Amino acid sequence: MASEGTPTGSGTRSEGVELGRFLRARRTQTGPEQVGLTVGPGLRRTPGLRREELATLAGISIDYYVRLERGKETRPSPSVLDALARALHLDDQEHQHLRELAARAARYAPEPPPAPSRTVRPHLKLLLESMRPNPAYVISRSMDMLAWNPGGLALYAGLDDWPAKQRNLARYLFLHPAARDLFPDWDRQITGCVARLRAVAGTAPDAPDLTHLVGELLLKSPDFAGLWERYDVTGRKPAQKTFRHPQVGTITLTSQAMHLEGTPGRRIGVYTAEPGTPDHDALLLLDMTAPQTTRRTSHTGTPPPGP
Repeated sequence: MASEGTPTGSGTRSEGVELGRFLRARRTQTGPEQVGLTVGPGLRRTPGLRREELATLAGISIDYYVRLERGKETRPSPSVLDALARALHLDDQEHQHLRELAARAARYAPEPPPAPSRTVRPHLKLLLESMRPNPAYVISRSMDMLAWNPGGLALYAGLDDWPAKQRNLARYLFLHPAARDLFPDWDRQITGCVARLRAVAGTAPDAPDLTHLVGELLLKSPDFAGLWERYDVTGRKPAQKTFRHPQVGTITLTSQAMHLEGTPGRRIGVYTAEPGTPDHDALLLLDMTAPQTTRRTSHTGTPPPGP
């Protein structure tokens, strides 16, 4: 039997609760047949695996697993985490997220961290300008757009109608009326967006920039609420994206993110196209026609409240 770690003997804490939420979400979405269990006749009332089935597969006691899932046990050993990951067939990113949640729970900090600064250093703004005509922007861990070049803002059609402090790519995907038309694969985009937010929020559950955004989207978007409940987690991967842009037509671009030194959680996002292609011509047109100054008017619909 795997070691069960050292019980805390304390009550529920937010970090332990987050660890338990992740385990429960993965358990209820893992069918018995996926892990080689034979399902007997009759209706199963529990979606996915039962707690006792997962505990048995992982080689830990049922009582201990229940404490983990309820957030009352916050110091599982590495061997327990690895056993649970194997039992649930977690992929590498999910396994790493489980480790990060456990590490966060073990070093519980009673005071929530302050909201990160929105200030962007001048040399980064110069860097964005040097990337033209490629759309580029600086984005925070909670997907706030903090700085951009003309194409970086104009690429997300209608985003410039929102005040600067409201410009957030997750908020845009779920609440802006133009987002569904801009992305032909909108369902895939929102799934990846929520999974990335889940991964970040799981290791900083009390961070105000994340809790404010998630609270707003849970209240305003049933699509977001449904995906949030699933607790899928994934990191961002370089990928091609297709935009049906109202100004320059349909374009397919390659996206890349680069983490910034000295600014945890921030990255530069940039989109490129091969020179001489119609997609690159469209980027040139977007850059030339994009407003060179930031408009700060509110959207003609109902703007989201401030963070």
